[in-house]
Amino acid sequence: MFKSKKDIEIKLLKQIDKLNYALTRNNVIELVDLMGNRKEIIKRNLISGIFRGIGIGIGVTIITSIIIVILQKIVTLNIPIIGEYIGDIVDIVQKSR
Repeated sequence: MFKSKKDIEIKLLKQIDKLNYALTRNNVIELVDLMGNRKEIIKRNLISGIFRGIGIGIGVTIITSIIIVILQKIVTLNIPIIGEYIGDIVDIVQKSR
């Protein structure tokens, strides 16, 4: 029923090792360090926001150009209903310029 002091110390050291391994594996220690430094948080968020904005701009440009190329191919196929509809859209866009 009563355990020796040495057994308790061994179990305690094992638990501390498990906790240390879990914290190291999940990078909790680095996260706690980061949360204490407001300047680092602001710097990281600013840089990530800039790169997200650039990525969104490039992505939208590429997708829009792909859609335009596909629409141009559809117009050249002279599909009756779709071709007229896209032609009307192109006319509206050109008139609004």
